Amino acid sequence: MNKTLIAYFSASGVTAQVAKEIANAVGADLYEICPALPYTNADLDWMDKKSRSTVEMNDPACRPAIAGPVQDMEQYDTVMVGFPIWWYVEPRIVDTFLESYDFSGKTLIPFATSGSSGISRAEKSLREHCPNAGWKKGELLNGSGAADWAKHVLNA
Repeated sequence: MNKTLIAYFSASGVTAQVAKEIANAVGADLYEICPALPYTNADLDWMDKKSRSTVEMNDPACRPAIAGPVQDMEQYDTVMVGFPIWWYVEPRIVDTFLESYDFSGKTLIPFATSGSSGISRAEKSLREHCPNAGWKKGELLNGSGAADWAKHVLNA
């Protein structure tokens, strides 16, 4: 039987809401990618060139620490990875998550939230971090429809 995990990072709560809607709709487990050092509002001020998020995103090698691991990742066949789009790609903490596990043979499905950017550049970046995973096309989910999309993509 296929077991699904919804792993998500959410800075403002928008992605968290979408992730919870998906998990409820498909009966999946939920895991929040929490930074070991939580982000403050000042950290997330993308207009400040010295803010933590700006510094992280300007350093492709940056890997913010995660507070705690997924328990028994081996049990999951499918992992849906959700995040807000930052600087046209996934936040660096999502890269930390992807590089923390062996996703070989697992199906990974990205979903994102964004006020203005698409998901295509993030999808390319994600695939580079986990080339041995089986990737399905992701989706930008900014409003209603997350549950229906998730049901469809998991059954495709």
